[in-house]
Amino acid sequence: MTPKKVFIILMSINLLNYIDRQILFSVFPLIKADLLLSDTQLGLLASAFMLVYMVIAPLVGYFADRTPRQIWIAISAFLWSIATMFTGTVKNYFQLLTARSLIGVGESGFTSVSPSFVAERFPASSRARVLAFFSLALPIGSALGYLLGAWMGDLIGWRAAFFIVGLPGIILAFIVFLKVKDTRPAKLAPQEKPDIKQYAALLKNKTFLYVCLGQAMGTFTLGGLAAWMPSYFNRCFGLSVGAAGTLFGAMIITAGAAGTFLGGIIADKLIKRTQKAYFITSYVSFLAALPFAVAALFAGSKTAAIILLSLAIMLVFLQNGPMQAAIVASTDIKVRSMAFALNIFIIHALGDAISPAFIGKVSDMFDIRIGILFSLVFVIPAGLFAMAASKYYKPENIS
Repeated sequence: MTPKKVFIILMSINLLNYIDRQILFSVFPLIKADLLLSDTQLGLLASAFMLVYMVIAPLVGYFADRTPRQIWIAISAFLWSIATMFTGTVKNYFQLLTARSLIGVGESGFTSVSPSFVAERFPASSRARVLAFFSLALPIGSALGYLLGAWMGDLIGWRAAFFIVGLPGIILAFIVFLKVKDTRPAKLAPQEKPDIKQYAALLKNKTFLYVCLGQAMGTFTLGGLAAWMPSYFNRCFGLSVGAAGTLFGAMIITAGAAGTFLGGIIADKLIKRTQKAYFITSYVSFLAALPFAVAALFAGSKTAAIILLSLAIMLVFLQNGPMQAAIVASTDIKVRSMAFALNIFIIHALGDAISPAFIGKVSDMFDIRIGILFSLVFVIPAGLFAMAASKYYKPENIS
């Protein structure tokens, strides 16, 4: 199968990854009324997903680097799609929590394996652009999850919505299993199979480690914004809850997609001049985002705040493709699933798993502007870590 066909199939699965992840949140009111749940119980569904997602990723990454990776992509997509459909049949909170956790298992496996699986089919000169396109699934798929959930929830009910969005993943999982092949040998010699100690070796790879820490700081910022920006527009500009959520969702899909797309283009053009293009693109975009974000928080009008914040969001998203390409470039092909799995654990454990709570605490102590400002300053260490990754990078790892 040609690289373009493989990309299209895996990009489609990646879109479903974010659709199936986010659709739950748009039907919270319907589930709450149907199953008689509290807001705390609903919130724990998101926490359960993230905890399982983080913990399972390194385990899947280890086994994926010892076996044909397309098998793990197919199993992962099949598992979370079945779990998504099962969500539509649940009778109580325990079953809903179980379904959500299984979705986390499946999606962690796919996200650990798919970026390097896609990138290796394209030359190094275009990898940042390819991975940027692949990363567009995040803003687009997330927005579709919210929109489809809201639309189908009202039209046909929340249970049917989960059946409909879960089915395509099952079909695509079988296509991957039957048609897509790994670029690595089907059978690795015993000495070629990485062992669990490779995780320790990855942590000693300073380029990889600093890339992960840079992304974690950026994820801290984005996770905080995702949780609290609708409340900011509600409290500071008087928008209704629905209008504030819709506005911020539109900003994420437009500014996030534009930033992700531009980051890949810029890095691939710059790599013709310097092998450190991925890092330069990332740290410049991180650091450039801060003044726009701060200006947005203290802007005197809603329009100015929207424009300035959109520019900041675009700049923070700019690093998506380049930073993923940097992981591919700084790690050996034999351990890349493990590398992306460890990356998942680090960026979420140090990023959006903790930032919403921290920002909420700062907001309680002062006000919401100060709380959001607290999250925004993390783009500074994000940029500094990207600089450090650049310092230690040796381009001979590209393959």
